[in-house]
Amino acid sequence: MLDELTVKGFGIIEEINWKPAVGLNVITGETGAGKSLVVDAVEALLSGQVHEEDIRHGSDEAQIEGIFRIADKERKAPLRELLAEKGLEADDSLLLTCDFRRQGRTTPRVNRQAVSRALLRDIGAALVDIHGQSEHLSLLNKSHHLDYLDAYAHTLEKRHDFSARALELHQMEREIQSLSRDEQELARHMELLNFQIDEIKRAELGEGEEESLERELVLLTSAEKLKMASYEIYRIIYGDDSALASSSVVDKANEAVPLMKQMAETDPSLQKQMGYLEEIIHGLEELAREVHTYGDNLNYDPQRLEEVQNRLELIKSLKRKYGGSVGEVLNYLAKAERELEGLTNSGERREELEAKKEQLKKEMGALASKLSQERTRAAQKLAAVVKKELAELSMARVEFAVSVTRELSPEGIPFPDGQSYRFGNSGVDEVVFMASTNPGEPAKALDRIASTGEISRFMLALKSALAEADTIPVLIFDEIDIGIGGRSGEVIGRKLWKLSRHHQVICVTHLPQIAAFADSQYRVSKQSAGDRTVSTIEALQGEARFKELAVMIGGPRYTASALNAARELIEKAENWKKGAVKD
Repeated sequence: MLDELTVKGFGIIEEINWKPAVGLNVITGETGAGKSLVVDAVEALLSGQVHEEDIRHGSDEAQIEGIFRIADKERKAPLRELLAEKGLEADDSLLLTCDFRRQGRTTPRVNRQAVSRALLRDIGAALVDIHGQSEHLSLLNKSHHLDYLDAYAHTLEKRHDFSARALELHQMEREIQSLSRDEQELARHMELLNFQIDEIKRAELGEGEEESLERELVLLTSAEKLKMASYEIYRIIYGDDSALASSSVVDKANEAVPLMKQMAETDPSLQKQMGYLEEIIHGLEELAREVHTYGDNLNYDPQRLEEVQNRLELIKSLKRKYGGSVGEVLNYLAKAERELEGLTNSGERREELEAKKEQLKKEMGALASKLSQERTRAAQKLAAVVKKELAELSMARVEFAVSVTRELSPEGIPFPDGQSYRFGNSGVDEVVFMASTNPGEPAKALDRIASTGEISRFMLALKSALAEADTIPVLIFDEIDIGIGGRSGEVIGRKLWKLSRHHQVICVTHLPQIAAFADSQYRVSKQSAGDRTVSTIEALQGEARFKELAVMIGGPRYTASALNAARELIEKAENWKKGAVKD
């Protein structure tokens, strides 16, 4: 429901803060006071658009803000799904704001997050239905008619079941299409896969092989240098027979042994250091032997070098084709083998899918047939209920029908009667609400009805019939009382009040018979402030409400009888409401 509406600088509204209540909210006031401006402000908030002349004279911008409560999770499911889909978080309330500037771009916001006008309109359509000269009227949108009928007929579960099967069928058809590619193209693709698989398999790649080969390549290309270095190290440590004059590192260390022994004999605490010296000499001798053996084992092998280089080049080539590493190349091999196996068995798989597809279409046809029958029965019942509602609204000569049609198609789903029909995710039916407001004229779609007053009363009849099925929480009726008298006004008042048991209803009216049924009544008045005119809104209770209805009955200079008549209207409405609650 709409918890709070704040409007600044809009039309003759300088600033208002309005908090409508639960149930039936009625807005009254003298002609030209700006009653419909409140509705216009809500519409501007939900569309994100205003005309420049709507911005108050002397102001550079108009600001409109609405706080909507959405705590009822079950009935607000479509709205919550939309918010979740668009990444907008909402707990128990939703804040919509629009700042309209004469110069510059308007940025709508939802919960302080900037959104597009298109998304704002989608959110607004899920929150509010404005009945008047409004583009927000969901019942004029043919795409909603099937939703209303399914909710009224309690067929939403069957519809969701059909949608799931339709999705399964579409996925199956895509797989069949993929398997049914041109035979020559399929043969070429299989040949390519065979070549790729053979090429990778012949390489006999192993994990870690590339790193091992790169290390071996370094050794092979540096063999001579490493051999020379190892022999030089041996010479330095052990000495060289051809250089008798020079002494080796081992010789020098051995020269220190007798001296160290003498020191240790004199000072036994140096025995440990003596051991260190002997270990060093032994270590040097071991190092020299190992380095010399390493050098002996190094041989420059040009044939092996070529083999390693060729092998690395092969791996590099395979990586360029199939992946950035040996692991990725092997993963590609496994994938290609699976795909080839699938294509090899594609004929059998295609035949299997075709059989399943035909069986699924039969099941869908049977389900769609039942769904269509239930919709047709519900459509007749809904039409009868709406016509009864229209008769009570002094529109007995208006015809109403719910058109349920389907289209034959050889590519469709088969019905038990042998015919095949075009289908969508919701079944085979196209549903359109039709009406004729002039006797003898053929019924037309609702969006072809021109009269604002007729549209509002027509929608009241429809909304009354669809009260429990309609998930839009806020209904606004403007100009619903155009061209009708007091007796019809009382009927409208009752219907609006009944409707407010399932929705928050806001109604702008000049008829006291309608205002008498209000749960909350508000007066919009026009006042002069210096050389400017401003519009204000105030809640009416007790005597103030009686006086407002007396003005609506007898004018500004109402009589005592008009005041008494106002009391009687309200008392009568309250008594009727008490009886309606008991029923």
